[in-house]
Amino acid sequence: MTRRYLGFATVVLTASILVMGIYAQVECGGNIPSIISQCKRFVEKDGPKIPPSKPCCEALKGANVPCYCKYVTPSIEKIISIEKALYVAKTCQLQNIPTDKCGSKFAFYFLFFLPL
Repeated sequence: MTRRYLGFATVVLTASILVMGIYAQVECGGNIPSIISQCKRFVEKDGPKIPPSKPCCEALKGANVPCYCKYVTPSIEKIISIEKALYVAKTCQLQNIPTDKCGSKFAFYFLFFLPL
């Protein structure tokens, strides 16, 4: 049952991201379908925090993290860990990682406590 719920939640999240992603992708750069397929397992709320893969980092090239942060809604935060997302961005050496807020979470808290 949990696996079925997680699968449904992933489909809903993906659909939401793709619908709003048309706007976000144009404004924020990156390739949303590639980011989702390559990085999803590194930012899911459940499970341990693990370093992202090289294909995930490649998919994130050109993504403007602060821009994407403004599109993070509470429903997305129920499935995606903002802490893990910022960890992935930092590990992939993206530029301009937010230091104040991402979605409804205060990013500075996570950045000060993120081990690399």
